[in-house]
Amino acid sequence: MYLDNELYVANADGTKLSITGKMANRHGLIAGATGTGKTVTLQVLAETFCQAGVPCFMADMKGDLSGISKAGKLSGFIEKRKDGFGIPDPQFAPCPVRFFDVFEEQGEGIKTTISTMGPQLLSRLMGLNDTQSGVLAIAFKIAEDEGLELITVEDLSALLNYIGKNAKDYTTKYGNVTSASVGAIQRALLAIESEGAEHFFGQPAFDVNDFIRTKDGKGIMNVLAADKLMLKPKLYSTFLLWLLTELYQTLPEVGDQDLPKLIFFFDEAHMLFEDTSKQLSDKIEQIVRLIRSKGVGVYFITQSPTDIPDDILGQLGNRVQHALRAFTPKDQKAVRSAADTFRANPNFKTDEAIMNLETGEALVSFLDPKGAPSVVERAKILFPLSQIGAITPEERASFMAEYKKANNEKIAMNKGAAAVLAERTSMSDKAAADASAEKERLAAEKQAEKERIAAEKEAARQQKEAEKQAKAEAKEKEKSRKETMKTINTVTKALGLPSLLRSVIKSFIKK
Repeated sequence: MYLDNELYVANADGTKLSITGKMANRHGLIAGATGTGKTVTLQVLAETFCQAGVPCFMADMKGDLSGISKAGKLSGFIEKRKDGFGIPDPQFAPCPVRFFDVFEEQGEGIKTTISTMGPQLLSRLMGLNDTQSGVLAIAFKIAEDEGLELITVEDLSALLNYIGKNAKDYTTKYGNVTSASVGAIQRALLAIESEGAEHFFGQPAFDVNDFIRTKDGKGIMNVLAADKLMLKPKLYSTFLLWLLTELYQTLPEVGDQDLPKLIFFFDEAHMLFEDTSKQLSDKIEQIVRLIRSKGVGVYFITQSPTDIPDDILGQLGNRVQHALRAFTPKDQKAVRSAADTFRANPNFKTDEAIMNLETGEALVSFLDPKGAPSVVERAKILFPLSQIGAITPEERASFMAEYKKANNEKIAMNKGAAAVLAERTSMSDKAAADASAEKERLAAEKQAEKERIAAEKEAARQQKEAEKQAKAEAKEKEKSRKETMKTINTVTKALGLPSLLRSVIKSFIKK
């Protein structure tokens, strides 16, 4: 509850425990076993920030947080506590809410492009090894150099297919790209597509600045329906990490303000750190450390503080610890670890208190105005002024329709790599077909010329042969004539014919 310019969250025997506005961006932790009140605490914190004009983002795992959109009601539980909290006349009221859903079933879709997510987060999402991650990084670099926008899973698949077919053209500049690695990445893409990633990647890409809105002086609560999304732990945690990364990269530096610009609640935070590479863990730690300068406070919600890496846990200044159970030595160690994260209170033993907290009770320690953690207090968390529990599907649909009506605008879509590469392939195929046709035409001309030359040679050979034959026949005829004349001359002489008569006979024969 935002009361007297204080972010009033809990009460310890009549003492109000409030988060210092300037320290709200120093992050926080809500921890505790299942059923100890973490979700209600998250709701109380969120609506307190809302009343102060600070928008929030939260993942709704079970649908309960949707109740923040409706005014609460006075109950017997609240009746017993309101006076002790110093709230004799609670003013129940809803918070302005905007519902989101990656699958676009219970809220607006939140989409990003493959290019925006980048190879590092995508490698985590797909569970790639170092070699495959390297090939994926090469694919992103090629896309950047060639001006190809990777929007959908189809775009990345088309690019990988194109690179695989033309690997020899890229090896010298970018490094070796094996068909085995490309095939492995393609299979991983199919796997995440089957898990619903096609709903996440696309256009229009979401602008994280849309989270930072107010309505009538109240911060808008951006509630992500995550009941289905959390069944895909890698997709859920990578999606929220992408949002954090986008906030860090997009928002300007603002330093410490009286109140943060946005509060980001990261529920089931242990999912973020499971199966995460050292490189990515370092990136998460860097974002958490630096994003507060952008006016963003990150509040992790998980069962035990031991779920959070020490480097990040040390940066979470505002803490609410609900009960933990200690049935095994491992549980007992977790309780001691949780107790050690607090500044001790001489009035009770922190580890014993953690195991004996009732539902709605918590150990609370917030940063003071100088940034030092306060002594831990055993306190009761305030009741929310909005509804505890989920709204009906009809009520949710009404909120969605109202927002859709107010924001019905057409957005230009960019052309993705798949379409560009299809055009490129089509042009390449046409060029290849044209080249093939030209090659066939030249070959036909060459063959025709070859046949023409051969025909001319054959004609010349036949003419020469005919001339030779004619010459031989003329020679043979002349020889025959001479022999005939010789015979006639011999015969006429033998007959004693006069020379005149012989001359007449020879002349007749010549003719």
